[in-house]
Amino acid sequence: MPADDPQPGGLEKFSVAVTRRVVERAGPLLRTWFRAETHGLDAFPATGGALVVSNHSGGMLTPDVLLFGTAFYRRFGYDRPLVTLAHYGVVMGPLGDLMPKVGVIEASPSNAEAALAFGGVVLVFPGGDYDSYRPTHQDAVIDFGGRTGYVRTAIDAGVPIVPAVSIGGQEGQLFLTRGNRLAKLLGLPKIRMDILPVTFGFPFGLSVLIPPNLPLPTKIVTQVLEPIDLIARFGPDPDVAEVDVYVRSMMQSALDELARKRRFPVIG
Repeated sequence: MPADDPQPGGLEKFSVAVTRRVVERAGPLLRTWFRAETHGLDAFPATGGALVVSNHSGGMLTPDVLLFGTAFYRRFGYDRPLVTLAHYGVVMGPLGDLMPKVGVIEASPSNAEAALAFGGVVLVFPGGDYDSYRPTHQDAVIDFGGRTGYVRTAIDAGVPIVPAVSIGGQEGQLFLTRGNRLAKLLGLPKIRMDILPVTFGFPFGLSVLIPPNLPLPTKIVTQVLEPIDLIARFGPDPDVAEVDVYVRSMMQSALDELARKRRFPVIG
């Protein structure tokens, strides 16, 4: 695949050159700040499309995307695009022009399926902001909020699901509540905002969504699990609910193991 060729599925602006610059410049800073570790990439499918399904952490300034992306590109190079599905607010925000150039596109079944069919690796966080703003005391809990669309995407595209879990991101500040009731009271679901999270951190102290506090240098560890061949495990017509339960149970077991190894908050 020649560098910077136009890509399908929302990736028309994807740029290998820009992605490389971001990874090489920002990656080392984030890895150092979060003392990041990523394990298990050796078991990753060597070629073809794959759907990476992960928990999401860190609130608005989620570091897990770039940390995983840095580890992925260091391991596999840049011939295989890593596509991250994101909330529309991310791709329309202040960095909206940059996001598609580094493979971050709006989450939609059509975008995901096109990228997977092209042989890309798609990173999805089914829990979205519901997950990334989970209370800090639920750091080691897998909860996608009942969302199972990722399973149908993998089935329709005929690609394996690669579960991945991370721990530490919810310790970058104190996440107090998602603020579901407050969001509903203010009518925010009408503009696709189901939460209005309340956090406490540095430098702003108490924050209601904004301004976003800066993350503490908490240690973040990511574990990539064995790929799941859906047809081989569940037959020619996998049941979405059954697959979802299996994937989440695998992820919860792995996250429990990471939590057992963690000695202290932030320190790791």
